[in-house]
Formats: sequence, C-alpha cells, structure tokens
Amino acid sequence: MIAAELAHWRRYFSGPVWERAFTHILVLGPDAEEGYTDLMGKDLFARVMSYETVEPAGSKLEAHRKYVDIQCPLAGGERIEWFPIKDLSALGDYNPDKDVIHFRRPDRAPLSVSLEPGLFAVFFPEDGHMPKLIVAEPRRMKKVVVKVSLDLLE
Repeated sequence: MIAAELAHWRRYFSGPVWERAFTHILVLGPDAEEGYTDLMGKDLFARVMSYETVEPAGSKLEAHRKYVDIQCPLAGGERIEWFPIKDLSALGDYNPDKDVIHFRRPDRAPLSVSLEPGLFAVFFPEDGHMPKLIVAEPRRMKKVVVKVSLDLLE
C-alpha cells in the first residue's frame, strides 16, 4: 500500500499507464458524475461512487488479484484499514468475474489511513483493505477508484 498527497504521485509512479490514471483523477472534483469511465478498456478504468461511511461491521475486508486500486476521495473522507493478505482467512472463494476475495477482519488493523480530498492510496494484490470506514462520525463521501490491470504493469 502507498498513501500520499495527490500532488506528489510522480514520486511513486512513472510511465504512461500511471500518467493516464492520475491525469484522469486530477481533473475530477466533488461534482464529478458517478459511474464508469473507460480509460483503456478492461485494463484501465475508473468508477466514481458515493456512500455513507460506516463502522467496520458495515464494510468488507477485500483484496484483488488482477487489478491495482488507486482510491482517491473527491468529497468527504474515509478511513481505510490495511492488512497483509498472507495473515488473513478467506470468507469464501475468489470471484474472478468481480476480481475480489473477502476476508475475516482481525481484531485490529496493523495500519489505518484516513483519506481526504487531495490524498490517495494505492492497494496492490497483497494488500487487504477495508474502505468506507468512518473517521470521526458517519458522513457522505464521494471517491474515484481507478483500476489498473497488472497486465499493464508487467
């Protein structure tokens, strides 16, 4: 997992795939239309979504095998807990159609990051993550998630 200021994304990533992903994120604001945006077909795409933040019991601990997630709040904010998947117990089988596997949440997260507009986090296949969590109290938030296929990064 990497978490940093959006303005400094180039310190961590380089190349045309990352340039395309972060250029898309940088043009979005709190009024961005919700939904799917094709950036390079199934290999690079974005989803803007809104929801209420919740306690951990209302979220899911997940990981992906085919994609890297870039998550960036556009309005509001959330806390995301991070877990190394090697230490987790799966709740079911991996769903290849949705590229997701869910895990049991341990009693405590080894790392938790609060994201507000202007910050981003990147989750790789080894990074279990539980988004949508309250920071101080429940609130409405909007964010973009850009999915980057591992095929583009090899």
